[in-house]
Amino acid sequence: MKKNSVVSFNSGEYVVYPTHGVGKVTNIAKQTIAGSELELLVVNFDKDKMTLRVPMAKLGQVGLRKISDDLTMKEALATLKGKPRIKKIMWSRRAQEYENKINSGNPIAVAEVIRDLHRSENLAEQSYSERQIYEQAVERLASEVAIYDNTTVEEASKKLLDTVASRNL
Repeated sequence: MKKNSVVSFNSGEYVVYPTHGVGKVTNIAKQTIAGSELELLVVNFDKDKMTLRVPMAKLGQVGLRKISDDLTMKEALATLKGKPRIKKIMWSRRAQEYENKINSGNPIAVAEVIRDLHRSENLAEQSYSERQIYEQAVERLASEVAIYDNTTVEEASKKLLDTVASRNL
């Protein structure tokens, strides 16, 4: 059995849970569940009004990670400036691929979704589902960029949209 590198999380620290986005570690608690005592990392997601309790032994499996480093953030922002790569497959298949990228928790993959679905003002309108996926991707990446840059989610979102729009200039 392969041993994962142990990452320690502290109370008050921001973390990224792949399928839910950025949350804040509120506590590391011991709780007895089904007769066995577990050490749990308690993560609070204010936006969704949700609290997750993740067993410490499962942290590697669920993909919980710290906020991205400089290199990853620079690469994600550079990805936004790239040329959109839209596959010529059915929308339902592409939508599923975009959802998987968003839920991967990888900021570069989320940036790819934003890049590929971004429409400038003079292009055709997006479908409802396209717009939903696009907004979810922007929100997910903006929440991490906001913590990284120590700004609000709105400012981070504007930064992302300005970056992706700058490729059209």
